[in-house]
Amino acid sequence: MPSAPSRPIQGVLFVIAAVALFACFDASVKVASAIAPVGMVIWARYVFQVSVTAVTVLPRRGTALLRTERPGLQVLRGLCLLSLSVLAFFSLKVMPVGEFTAIVMLTPLLITLLAAMTMGERISGLRWLLLAGGMAGALIVIRPKSEGHALGWEALLPLGLVVSNALFQLITSRLARTEDPATTHFYTGLTGSLVTSAALPWCWQALSPAGWALMVLLGALSSSGHFLLILGYTRAQAAMLTPFLYFQIVFATLVGWVWFDHAPDAMTLAGIAIIAGCGMTGTWLASRAQPRTGLAPSSAPPGRTKAA
Repeated sequence: MPSAPSRPIQGVLFVIAAVALFACFDASVKVASAIAPVGMVIWARYVFQVSVTAVTVLPRRGTALLRTERPGLQVLRGLCLLSLSVLAFFSLKVMPVGEFTAIVMLTPLLITLLAAMTMGERISGLRWLLLAGGMAGALIVIRPKSEGHALGWEALLPLGLVVSNALFQLITSRLARTEDPATTHFYTGLTGSLVTSAALPWCWQALSPAGWALMVLLGALSSSGHFLLILGYTRAQAAMLTPFLYFQIVFATLVGWVWFDHAPDAMTLAGIAIIAGCGMTGTWLASRAQPRTGLAPSSAPPGRTKAA
């Protein structure tokens, strides 16, 4: 692997392809949640992840894959991902894919706030304004869509997911200082697999061959998307690539429109645009501040740990 990324166009193309697959993954989750219990779908997703990691990495790494200096933090990371996966799957059952994705893109803005609270980073007035703007955009997206339709509790699901996602990202950043990425990935999948397997007897349901094929498709879409994302970040700098992650909102809106006939109205599109604009501007400000603070901006996919 080259020491410095030097193929930015390839990196951008890989990232755009990755977020397109992630949008298809979310749409497939929405379909799967209609034909199988959510717990069973989440179980299948985790078993696929840990199985692929074990088959592809364990033979080459052996027991070194299992060595960790922070087992407690590894388990906590896995539980955070499991909680946000559950919130994501239930959110996708009741929300259009595009609107759901837009709200999840608030994660980088919240990470900025949490970093200031836990690491003492100073937040400028503009970044506070961007955080408030992103939240305003989210309220526009989840507003009641028709007269007499009260705002349901389900609208809070993706906002809770954003909080879980931000905590997950901060724990990931902490583990990255001492832990091997493959080890962290393995323990995250293992934690989710063990917890969901324990709950499986209460949510098991016989599926048709097409249902099992959909489960395999979910794993393939998620794994392929993450692989393309890794390829992208080996070819270009994170500061250059992160704004292109917001293309996922575009793909998710298109998929929801074509697949589920969820055509967003003008107000919803305005809310999505506000979230994307605030998020991209916040990312740009974080990338400019990086040389001065020594802190890397949140370059992980804003909505990617939610279910994939």
